[in-house]
Amino acid sequence: MSQTKPVVGIIMGSDSDLPTMSSAIAVCEEFEIECEVAIVSAHRTPERMVHYAQTAHQRGIKVIIAGAGGAAHLPGMVASLTPLPVIGVPVATKNLQGVDSLYSIVQMPAGIPVATVAIGNAKNAGLLAIQILATSDPELLTKVQQYRQSLTEMVMEKQAKLEEVGYQDYLKIL
Repeated sequence: MSQTKPVVGIIMGSDSDLPTMSSAIAVCEEFEIECEVAIVSAHRTPERMVHYAQTAHQRGIKVIIAGAGGAAHLPGMVASLTPLPVIGVPVATKNLQGVDSLYSIVQMPAGIPVATVAIGNAKNAGLLAIQILATSDPELLTKVQQYRQSLTEMVMEKQAKLEEVGYQDYLKIL
């Protein structure tokens, strides 16, 4: 990692959210951005959540990614307590497949925004955090542009393969 201090906080309401949130951690590692990872439950450790949210900016955190399932209060509560941008990741649940989490995170009242990604899409949360950081870091912005170019190249390679083998044979290699 290139930074000496974490600049992205990745928090989750439970350790059961870690498999989902690991994609955001992987994105930070890919872009060489230091992150801190913590279990911070809005319901079971409310004092910890308040302390984390209120002090994150003092510790050098610039963006918080908060994942939660079920009632999913963590992203919104953290957003209400910090001046930093918060990105919410709705974690899929057994009974409602994460729709409950999505609604809990996305329906914030005016004045307390939480950027919200698709259910389970912590990778996009990580990428959004990187893009936010890149607004003030030209080197990181270049890395984001290179990443985007690699996505274009990947699609074009797939298109060339599709043209080469035809759709029926392409379906066999998917």
